[in-house]
Amino acid sequence: MAKGLHKSPPRAWQRMLSGRRLDLLDPSPMDIEIEDIAHGLARVARWNGQTVGEHGFSVAQHSVVVEEIAAHIKPDLEPKWRLAALLHDASEYVIGDMISPFKAALGVSYKDFEARLEDAIHIRFGLPVKVPAPIRKLIKSADRACAFFEATQLAGFDHAESLAIFGAPPNGYDLKITPLPPFEAQARYVQRFHVLSKAAGFESAPSEAFETE
Repeated sequence: MAKGLHKSPPRAWQRMLSGRRLDLLDPSPMDIEIEDIAHGLARVARWNGQTVGEHGFSVAQHSVVVEEIAAHIKPDLEPKWRLAALLHDASEYVIGDMISPFKAALGVSYKDFEARLEDAIHIRFGLPVKVPAPIRKLIKSADRACAFFEATQLAGFDHAESLAIFGAPPNGYDLKITPLPPFEAQARYVQRFHVLSKAAGFESAPSEAFETE
């Protein structure tokens, strides 16, 4: 038999530190753990790592800020939607933080892959698969506001350039960014997840419903 005639199909799963084995093509909610997400996101750098400072600005830290900004824009935002804001980039623990121009170049197949993973994450943590359009818009606005601060403080954009690309941050909100080491960003992400999950009624003891720090 010729060598290589019957090759095994390429591996399409990733083993996580929790021991879970996540099928990347057909992700199961049962193979998704918040600790794996936090660990991965704390080690994925925004802006492809092209930022100033001793540490990269992680997607985990970015996500905590986005949730905070969303709540600033809409102070009565329900805890479950604040949780959705925290998890808005959770799929990047597997696929990494691709910059927007690269996502556009990859096209629909990448977006489909990302959407399947996002759906599984929402199911795993009790959120609706389809987030209402006003909530999606709110989270996008918070995401862009955070990007404005990141661009001007960390990624070398001047103020006018950042305004033109990301728009102005919400009135009354200011941010001074200090990138955290991965272990600290990871811990903050997990802690915030549990506060919001409890507040939304997905975990017991929802006594910290509107804690912001």
